Amino acid sequence: MTNLAVTNDLFFDRTGMDSGRVEAIVGEALAGMDDGELFLEYSQSESVALDDGRIKSASFDTTQGFGLRAVAGEAAGYAHASELSEAAIRRAATTVRAVASGHAGTFADSPPGTNRSLYTDLNPLGMVDLAAKTRLLAEIDAYARSRDPRVRQVMASLSGVWQAVQIIRPDGRRAADIRPLVRLNVAVVVGEGERMETGSHGAGGRVAYEYYLDPDHWKAQVEEALRQALVNLGSVPAPAGEMTVVLGPGWPGVMLHEAVGHGLEGDFNRKKTSAFSGMIGQRVASPGVTVVDDGTLPDRRGSLSIDDEGTPSSHTVLIEDGILKGYMQDRLNARLLGAAPTGNGRRESFAHAPIPRMTNTFMLAGDRDPREILLSVKRGLYAVNFGGGSVDITSGKFVFSASEAYLIEDGRIGAAVKGATLIGNGPDAMGKVTMIGNDLKLDDGVGTCGKDGQGVPVGVGQPTLRMDGLTVGGTAA
Repeated sequence: MTNLAVTNDLFFDRTGMDSGRVEAIVGEALAGMDDGELFLEYSQSESVALDDGRIKSASFDTTQGFGLRAVAGEAAGYAHASELSEAAIRRAATTVRAVASGHAGTFADSPPGTNRSLYTDLNPLGMVDLAAKTRLLAEIDAYARSRDPRVRQVMASLSGVWQAVQIIRPDGRRAADIRPLVRLNVAVVVGEGERMETGSHGAGGRVAYEYYLDPDHWKAQVEEALRQALVNLGSVPAPAGEMTVVLGPGWPGVMLHEAVGHGLEGDFNRKKTSAFSGMIGQRVASPGVTVVDDGTLPDRRGSLSIDDEGTPSSHTVLIEDGILKGYMQDRLNARLLGAAPTGNGRRESFAHAPIPRMTNTFMLAGDRDPREILLSVKRGLYAVNFGGGSVDITSGKFVFSASEAYLIEDGRIGAAVKGATLIGNGPDAMGKVTMIGNDLKLDDGVGTCGKDGQGVPVGVGQPTLRMDGLTVGGTAA
């Protein structure tokens, strides 16, 4: 059964709405506008969490609703409701037409169609029963405790989402997608004497639960969480000052996501509030730095067959060999900038209007051996994992905390340090990249990006990088 047939069953057969009448309502509501769509959503989500040997919480939720958007020039009217009925959509149509105010636009062409599917359409929530999920979490707890007597506490959770969406355009064109998403998280607390430290790890993607029920996969998450906790248990206070920093491959790409990625989203650049505004064709990073946003990678957490406006996702080159090539675009900002949509119009749910958002954003590999990069550093910091961070889009300034980092002395990895933060400016930091490893790695599928109060799943990645002259904030006396 096609995605369109599945969503027709959810949104029309099940609710009693007539697709022809709904298409007519949308057409009338958006007549004379520049753009807009009806976004229909049905979503099931569940989560089971264990803490210290006991199931702490278990939840199952079903949500449904629609969002109707009308776009006239730069103005957008948006109305949404959790009631799926023709009457509710008619009421929304009256509301969104208020943005017209005599506007007489030429409606933008519909996105190109696609039969591409980047992930399974099976519903993971109905494939594994609750008993099996709770057994898995109990096995994780027992396994972690068996690995080291210093384990004091184990926390683990398994969550899943099955989302069905259909997008209806005023010309009657329809696009649909079925999106599964699962995630396994493990956190381990270890203690020695009075000192206690935590390590965590997780993995996820647009796959079924079976992948994570395999002992080879869930044990790997436990081992990594325990390893991080034990590393932190032996850590010393981090030094402070300007120094060479080597970033590990994979998840450290979250710094690229925050410090550079957000500044390359179309809305910030149309409004000229980004540090990268008006810089297409100019050098914004060191030679060799190529950054892409790619929503077409199969089964990845940030991937989408189509975005939330119906545009097929794409492989978008943002920075090529250090030169800024383009931005990530939704339909509204692309039209106003005279650019093409890139499949980055995303929304958290039907209750939110789409805005430009990243999918899987990463730096491509270079040609240097990671060992060569480390050997080149006389004194510096090797940052392997990151925790929280923040960035100011306008200035590009960022602050990131390293959850796992080590001193580098004469090319050798030394003591683990705690409390290290990286401080800098996104465009400036990209110019400080001096060596790029050949070991590109994507994260394990746990990223969630926040913007304008909306959270969406994303992916990040990068190879090992050497960056000279970064400011490190530390806790050493």
